[in-house]
Amino acid sequence: MKHLIAITGGIGSGKSVVSRVLRILGYPVYDCDSRAKALMDADCDIKRRLIEEIDEAAVVDGIIDRRRIAAIVFEDAEKLSVLNAIVHGAVKEDIAQWVSEQDSDLTFVETAILYESGLNRVVDAEWRVESPLEMRIERTMRRNNLSREDVEKRIAAQRIEAPADAASLRLFIILNDEKNALLPQIEELTGTI
Repeated sequence: MKHLIAITGGIGSGKSVVSRVLRILGYPVYDCDSRAKALMDADCDIKRRLIEEIDEAAVVDGIIDRRRIAAIVFEDAEKLSVLNAIVHGAVKEDIAQWVSEQDSDLTFVETAILYESGLNRVVDAEWRVESPLEMRIERTMRRNNLSREDVEKRIAAQRIEAPADAASLRLFIILNDEKNALLPQIEELTGTI
């Protein structure tokens, strides 16, 4: 029986680090961010909708202006919902195809927006990566060359907890606080499935 596990957590929590460890251990991991970008870049209909529904200058000469879109959607929750709606359907279809191609019975999907995307309806459990807020802010500022204010806006725009009406998922916490080693936590969790 195949199991699909969501790796979640707020921006800067360390989802990508956990994903890299899983890949090193031989597990397939679908990265929603990079796949969504690739799907957006390849899909003319998505680009058209970005122009029509987000901003006329969201795509220039066929190239998506991600900084412009980010500046818009992280200031406007309604536009963020529109962006997510445009991209989620394509990502869900891509994940289903990807899972069917994997030989492993245990696969993972890295996502920052488990509930907003509806992926909570297709995964078997959630592994949430947690880190102290200040650590997340510092990591994201360094990694993305963003100001504290920009990082705080992105954090405020993310919903990590399940909404009250969401289907219940088995939740496991991975602490990425530079005090608890990641590998033993990951190995323990993979052994429980």
